[in-house]
Amino acid sequence: MKRYPLPPFSRRLPVLVAATASALLAVACSAGGTGPDGAASSTPADPTPMAKESKKPERRPYTISFGGDVHFEGVLRGRLDANAKTAMGPIASVLKRADLTMVNLETAITTGGSRAPGKQYAFRAPPTAFTALRAAGVDVASMANNHGMDFMQSGLTDSLAAARKARFPVVGIGKDEAEAYKPFRKTVNGNRVAIIGATQVLDSEFIQSWTATPDQGGLASAKNERRLIQAVRAARKNSDTVIVHLHWGTELEKCPNPAQRSLAPKLVAAGADVVVGGHAHILLGSGYLKNAYVSYGMGNFVFYNSGPETGKTGVLTLTINGRKVLKDQWTPARINGGVPVPLTGAARGQAVSEWRGLRSCTGLTAKPTGR
Repeated sequence: MKRYPLPPFSRRLPVLVAATASALLAVACSAGGTGPDGAASSTPADPTPMAKESKKPERRPYTISFGGDVHFEGVLRGRLDANAKTAMGPIASVLKRADLTMVNLETAITTGGSRAPGKQYAFRAPPTAFTALRAAGVDVASMANNHGMDFMQSGLTDSLAAARKARFPVVGIGKDEAEAYKPFRKTVNGNRVAIIGATQVLDSEFIQSWTATPDQGGLASAKNERRLIQAVRAARKNSDTVIVHLHWGTELEKCPNPAQRSLAPKLVAAGADVVVGGHAHILLGSGYLKNAYVSYGMGNFVFYNSGPETGKTGVLTLTINGRKVLKDQWTPARINGGVPVPLTGAARGQAVSEWRGLRSCTGLTAKPTGR
């Protein structure tokens, strides 16, 4: 019997049937159906989320180093004028090792302005101060302290202009309240870090004129606890690590005062992972408050005062991943000629032991204890 060739469509029919069956099977499997052998399919319902997840940046531990109070008065002005890039001395080699580094800049950045009336100590420095900080490895500075507006509103205007021109990040100071409480933000090893600066120390006669408000430039005040806590909670919403840098404590007292002991747990409850600061001109203890890390006093750093106690200084380096402070490390130094010189040998070991011993009157612990 003569066989006639099938028409083109008829020849494709078996292929179309097979393709349709395969497509239906794939749909059934993707919907959580069964495979050809009746077993439950392992094909995900929607592979898209997995693809998105694989693109998320990997978060790895990072280090952040803190130094204490910095100004450029006295012998330091000569160093700054001679060579701003080496003005902070050998401690720069320590500061540069960290992924992020911060200090307290305890001076107005102005060459003019009107000195605060009746103030015994008023500090100011030229804009090359920012050159010195950057050259030493400092990434951000707090200017929220009892010298940040030593030359009043005109000095504030100059300080903000100098920071903008130098493109150097400062916190705790601003043209208004929103800017003063605004955090510095940077992503480090996949960690979104937010740093807020504020001062708990203000001379009573300057509290009103120095405190930033919606209509007035000035400093972020930790005396306004409600506003500071509001800033911490806001930062918590979209940050992996929230750090609060404070100017606080009582001069030459080795143990935290009641105001410090009261504020620290409130900031931790609001979402702070690290609370660090200084003002007392001497070192105070550091350690864990539940899972957060608190340092009550960093002491002088680049500073003209270098007595037996006020000359003890160093660099606090924290290793952090997200909200977990994994490790603290103290690199002790001694102020010589206004700048910190790292200690070595037996002197270094003794200084580290002394620093850890300062924790005894803080209520802090050597290890995290849970939230």
